[in-house]
Amino acid sequence: MDNENTRTKSVFSSNQPLNQTICDYILSFQARDPEMASSSDLFRALSYMIREQMVKKWIQSQKETYREKKKRVYYLSLEFLVGRSLGNSLINLGLFDKVNPVLEEMGFNLDVIREEEEDAALGNGGLGRLAACFLDSMATLNIPAYGYGINYEYGLFYQQIINGFQVESPDSWLRFGSPWEIERSSPLYPIHFYGSVRSHTDTDGKFVSSWEDTQTVLAVPCDVLVPGFKNDNVINMRLWRAKASRELDLSYFNRGDYIGAVTSKVKSETITKLLYPSNTASEGQELRFRQQYFFVAATLMDILRRYTKQNKGFDALPDQVAIQLNDTHPAIAIPELMRLLIDEYQVSWDPAFDICCRTFAYTNHTLLPEALETWAVDLIGKVLPRHLEIIYEINSRFLLQVEALYPGDEKRLQQMSIIDENLPRKVRMAHLAFVCSHSVNGVAELHTNLLKTDLFKNFHEFYPDRITNKTNGITQRRWLLKCNPGLSGLISETIGNGWITDLDQLKQLVEYANDPEFLNRFLKAKLTNKIRLVKIIKQTCNIDVDPASLFDVQVKRIHEYKRQLLNVLHIIHLYNSILADPGMDMTPRTFIFAGKAAPDYHKAKQIIKLIHCVADVVNTDKQVDGRIKVVFIPNYGVSLAEKIIPAADLSEQISTAGTEASGTGNMKFALNGALTMGTLDGANIEILEQVGPDNIFIFGMDAAQVRIARSDPGQSPWEIYNTRPEIKAVVDLIRSGRFSDDEPFLFHALADDLMEKDRDPYLHLLDMNSYLDCQSRAGQLFKTPLEWQKKAVMNVAHMGKFSSDRTIREYARDIWNIPVNSKR
Repeated sequence: MDNENTRTKSVFSSNQPLNQTICDYILSFQARDPEMASSSDLFRALSYMIREQMVKKWIQSQKETYREKKKRVYYLSLEFLVGRSLGNSLINLGLFDKVNPVLEEMGFNLDVIREEEEDAALGNGGLGRLAACFLDSMATLNIPAYGYGINYEYGLFYQQIINGFQVESPDSWLRFGSPWEIERSSPLYPIHFYGSVRSHTDTDGKFVSSWEDTQTVLAVPCDVLVPGFKNDNVINMRLWRAKASRELDLSYFNRGDYIGAVTSKVKSETITKLLYPSNTASEGQELRFRQQYFFVAATLMDILRRYTKQNKGFDALPDQVAIQLNDTHPAIAIPELMRLLIDEYQVSWDPAFDICCRTFAYTNHTLLPEALETWAVDLIGKVLPRHLEIIYEINSRFLLQVEALYPGDEKRLQQMSIIDENLPRKVRMAHLAFVCSHSVNGVAELHTNLLKTDLFKNFHEFYPDRITNKTNGITQRRWLLKCNPGLSGLISETIGNGWITDLDQLKQLVEYANDPEFLNRFLKAKLTNKIRLVKIIKQTCNIDVDPASLFDVQVKRIHEYKRQLLNVLHIIHLYNSILADPGMDMTPRTFIFAGKAAPDYHKAKQIIKLIHCVADVVNTDKQVDGRIKVVFIPNYGVSLAEKIIPAADLSEQISTAGTEASGTGNMKFALNGALTMGTLDGANIEILEQVGPDNIFIFGMDAAQVRIARSDPGQSPWEIYNTRPEIKAVVDLIRSGRFSDDEPFLFHALADDLMEKDRDPYLHLLDMNSYLDCQSRAGQLFKTPLEWQKKAVMNVAHMGKFSSDRTIREYARDIWNIPVNSKR
């Protein structure tokens, strides 16, 4: 590694000035006269220059892993929401402070250059962002790891707001290519679909199956490098792109059917075109399923290629390979590995199944039964007929074990079966992942407890040691050091920079929570971030907001259980209060929303429309006099989050208790000095434990109370409506058409659903009284800035637990059985 370090430093410490090196890259990679270079040219030149350094480090890291025969971790995820890479790479490689002044001398602004980069649209929400944070931590902790996923040409969608409605357009993030992607010409893997299974007994009397007459698509690898923080270690994501096995069908071409000649190519390459194609139609469901199999099949061939370089036989596979399934999307990897071992490498069933179980681990990310992934038996039988046979055999053997322990318990057998026998019959992917993994983990303490006592109760009784907790975390290098230079600089100046790799060191800030000078500088850092966001809001929404107002922020995927609607009900309550008493003393607030609704999720899109309609009324009503502003910033993504989160004063984490597995936005906001307004859900509970009840706003029912309320006829939204006039007034105003003059009935369904628990399982009105009281306390506290800042400092100081470094250490210790360097 010493020679490698010398080579890496040579680009930045050679006799040639760095500005000349940058100019050379502009010439070589952009074919541009450096004197005529634009910010876009600088972005690409810098990116290629940095990538070259990372490639050198990555090669050395790979050589070390092979030389020392280290166990490798393979993190399989359908999403990696990495955001932009230039700033993060400069920081982790320790080059930010070297490059920035040189660019200034050249007449360029690094912030402007970084804005030239497209967000990598390789994910949508928390699942993909968690995966990206985990890769950063694995690289920083020197874990030999690989992230495997799909190289989507188009992201979920680009969100526009037209007349208050969400309108989706293609997110063509790769239209100009990406300097971070390294496409490989090898290895290319043939991925098979459809066909039939032929079974026979061979000459040794062994039952043999072969999968024949398949259609083939090629998997092309593309590597994106991920540097650790100042440790010369670089790992990679390997993302797969689909390529037709034949570019042109000449039989069609020669007949003059030019469309038919390329139809097969287009169909094959559609597999990796789009993140999450709509599954409302059967074609969309089939495409999603083919996506999942495509990427895990290519990944397993790549894993076994690497493994067989240094190993004969597969008994040692679990000692050399750990495969982590990030939710159930990659779960079809289980029967695929069984197929490879049994059909391709002639391993018998029992040792093959043992190898699989000791290799795979599964992370569950949802408590909502309807969100647990299932695939129709007929679909799997059509697309992957051999895999369906293997799933049936796994299930048959598993149910024999269950029956032996619980004889005659048919209900338990039906509940635990991998196959849901209700028509149409389906494969329960979570059950498959549970049965065939040696570890199943939740992502917050409450989530894990509910897995044991509710969602997977029968499985927990059968496998009492299989479920563990691994509370999610975030990387402080992106979510504080990079996105909040004012606050991170203050912290480093005050306690040193050890927190960058050991977030527990933030506890040293506790002694500064009553230091007037520190609090004043803390407040100035927050104000700077708010002023930056004010400019973005003006540019994107054409709304003027006051940076001195309380920035009340809810940015996340739009979904009923996340309860953006409850936030809107509070806004309408404040509006009603002003109309009733125009002279009332009220803390000025700016309510900031952002997030995407799934294209086919009508109710979530109606909530977006309601937010805009409420904003149109409130923002222009002279009686409000600027005391309330409502903003919805479109096309939420990682880079936008990096600007919104540091500016927040209040973080809305208000999902119905027992519905959010963990959440990581709550951690990001608290780490950046926002106070949490939250329910006892997900990781909110652990944040409460860390920061203390005096430094957080907790309201509403807990998970046990929610379960009781859903089935208790005595707890009715109608009772709330009839006994709380201020809540009744809010619902009535929505129904009145006040916010939709042109379409007076537009929001009737939203208002009516609030009144029935079967149509509102997330119990907005049952929590609303507590929510309004808690919001009132927050508004009063903000009037005493010093007290608010003290609590904000205490939040930052107690975020050590929520570093993804801690989470990954626990995975390595308890699940992957991989040693990790001690804290630096």
